This record gives sequence, C-alpha cells and structure tokens, in this order.
Amino acid sequence: MLSSGKIPAVVAMVMLSGCATQGQRDLDQANSQAANAGNRLSQGNVQMNLRIGETRKADVIEVFGAPNITTRDSTGGELWSYQRYARVTQIGTRANGWTVMLGGGASDQSTVSETTRTMTLIIRFDSNDIVSDFRSRTSEF
Repeated sequence: MLSSGKIPAVVAMVMLSGCATQGQRDLDQANSQAANAGNRLSQGNVQMNLRIGETRKADVIEVFGAPNITTRDSTGGELWSYQRYARVTQIGTRANGWTVMLGGGASDQSTVSETTRTMTLIIRFDSNDIVSDFRSRTSEF
C-alpha cells in the first residue's frame, strides 16, 4: 500500500514517462521525415519543385531536407549544396544449358553488378530567400 506522501511521486513518474514516450515519438517522426526528404533528391524532383523566382527556402527544405553545405558568394547570395550517393547492387542468375540426344547438362551462373550513382544540386537564393538559380548533375559509374 502506498502512503499519501508517495502518491504524488508515483503520479509524477507516470506523467514524465508519458512525456518521454511522446518526445521520443516526435523525434523518431522528425528523423524519419528528414531521411525521406534526402531520398527525394532526383532529377525529376528537382525539375518539378524548383522554380526560379518562385520557390522559397522553406519549400526547398520541405522537399529536399537540410543542405549538406551552405555558403555565400561574392555578391552576398546564399548557396545551398546537396550531394547524394547511392550504391546499387544487382544480383542475378544466368542459366546456360545444352542438350545432346543421349545426354545433357546445364549450369547456372550468378552475376553481381554494382553501380555507384551520385547527384549534386546547387541552389542560389536571392536576398529575399527565393531561388534565383540552380544546377544539378548526376553521374553513374
């Protein structure tokens, strides 16, 4: 049985554990959104979402997440740079077979190919935090 002096302490612990759980859920959701934003960096999304003279910084962050690098150029304009790298591994099986009238044979060969893809996006903002120019480049090797 709990004494009346211990009840407030137990209630406080229960309430604080609820806050910690909600705080962790909020943090997990924010991390998930940031990770998903990084996955949206593609040529198609760049062309669909960036409009010179229209797109604001807040819109860029919403679509692409936080930039990797921010700098200022000699005119005072702000530049944001995004770099994404992905390694794509494809595994397949190639079947080779032959048959002769009195006998036959077959063999399977596993194939593995690995490709590295990169994308760089550089966005220039004017003094009103609106996109004034952008360039993107992709490569695959």
